[in-house]
Amino acid sequence: MYHQYFGLNEAPFSIAVNPRYLFMSTRHRDALAHLLYGVGSGGGFILLTGEVGTGKTTINRALLEQLPDATDVAIILNPALNALELLASVCDELGIQYDPQAPSLKTLTDQLHTFLLENHARGRNTVVMIDEAQHLDFEVLEQIRLLTNLETNNQKLLQIILIGQPELAQLLDRPELRQLNQRITARYNLEPLNLEETRAYIRHRLSVAGLAGDRVIFPDSVVRELFKRTRGIPRLINVLCDRILLGAYGQNKLQADRQMLQLAAKEVMGQKEEQKTWLRPILLLTILLLGLAGGAITGLLPVPGMDWLQTASSGEAVVQSKPEQSASKLPDRTAGEPGQLSVETSIQNKPPAWLLPPEKALSELWALASPNPLPEDICSGRIEQAGVSCVTEAAQTWGDLEQFDRPLILDMITAQRFSASVLLLGIRGRSAMVLGVNGIVETDLADLGPAWSGSYRFLWRPPGGFVGPLSIGDTSPVVAEVAVLFSQLDGQAETLTANDFNAALQQRVILFQRQYGLADDGVVGRQTLLKLNELLGIDAGNTVALEQLQNKFREAGLQ
Repeated sequence: MYHQYFGLNEAPFSIAVNPRYLFMSTRHRDALAHLLYGVGSGGGFILLTGEVGTGKTTINRALLEQLPDATDVAIILNPALNALELLASVCDELGIQYDPQAPSLKTLTDQLHTFLLENHARGRNTVVMIDEAQHLDFEVLEQIRLLTNLETNNQKLLQIILIGQPELAQLLDRPELRQLNQRITARYNLEPLNLEETRAYIRHRLSVAGLAGDRVIFPDSVVRELFKRTRGIPRLINVLCDRILLGAYGQNKLQADRQMLQLAAKEVMGQKEEQKTWLRPILLLTILLLGLAGGAITGLLPVPGMDWLQTASSGEAVVQSKPEQSASKLPDRTAGEPGQLSVETSIQNKPPAWLLPPEKALSELWALASPNPLPEDICSGRIEQAGVSCVTEAAQTWGDLEQFDRPLILDMITAQRFSASVLLLGIRGRSAMVLGVNGIVETDLADLGPAWSGSYRFLWRPPGGFVGPLSIGDTSPVVAEVAVLFSQLDGQAETLTANDFNAALQQRVILFQRQYGLADDGVVGRQTLLKLNELLGIDAGNTVALEQLQNKFREAGLQ
């Protein structure tokens, strides 16, 4: 196998869940903390959602290992069951005896209730874990809800963990399931890895497989491109990295390059996007030639809108400023003449005013956050400059971005497969406020969607020394700084604590999280700090950013 060629003990990127390769990113730790909190909260439902391949199974394994010994667990891996079959499966998992020849919902429920009461008397807890729960029928979900009615005067006798894809949360939002939704005591949506976590994830798996610490198989440029293609989804990272290593082995090379990545992506993810890319200019050229078929062609005319990009030395797209042709210089085509191009059709092929070169968008974003010169590697994920840090994330929908009241850079891919960016300044319904070449522009989200890769970036000011979530029991100067932020928010002269994360600070954090719709786990993570910064004006929100940019354009005489 190829792993021996690289000096590895085994293949590092198998998609099988191997506990030795467990990589707990910040979001995975947060998810596990939510599940453990839910299990310890005294019954009800716990919800874990996430896209395919984000690591839900990894979290499940970690949870099972950390559950108290006095816990009995029933794991349902096949949710394509009716209510009777599901109850029977739960009884089978827990070792509950029943008549297999004539089971009924009543007899199974009675047997389960008796078991739960006896288990509670013995000081044991009972947990039912249902995977792929988005496939559960309404009737089955209603039966599951009824199971949580089994309780003593003090607590529920049964805790149910529902695990599934994001559609599960949408399913539970249906009005007819509101009773079940209201019983969820802890919920968490597991997001993909960011760029820095992707980099650490790859290093971690190679290290566990035996790679020497001084060797580099995946250069940073390859990791960045790999992150864009996989959107930080661990399973896709595994599949693509495995194929890249195989390709490097076949070429007798010890280090991956972008050509190997492109070939691996083509083989693993298919070629549909690439086919669309090369077909587009051919179709445009064909339309143009058909439009000119009725007249004499004295020279080769350029395809409208096809020359607005040129490739810079870095391989990124650069927007070219080009004087617009006036209608008088265009061929006299009218929309009513069959087989010919109208003036409006020609203009449609010009680049959108909101599409910027990546360097330009980042420069404008940095100017909103700091008066200092733009650092060269601010978004490499490894440095913090002038108290400002860059975060790279991935999202699936516009709704995922609406939580941010701050400027965001959207990473775009043009129809010609060049990199470009959009500086997003807010979402209003189905429209977006974005930075254009000559000012602020409002455009439809539908116009942005086809080119958006799903990746986005933003800048923020974390507390000095902040490297990860803070929770009760932690002791550090960062805790003191967080306590100061809350005292400023509350208008109090005294802080709740010094360097120790105590119960008083934890309770204040929980109240704050509940007030603003955050996960109320009492843990100070990035989302909690981002909201604090927003309320205290530490980070520039969209309103401030819009005002700064509008003033800048007014001074330049552009708006």
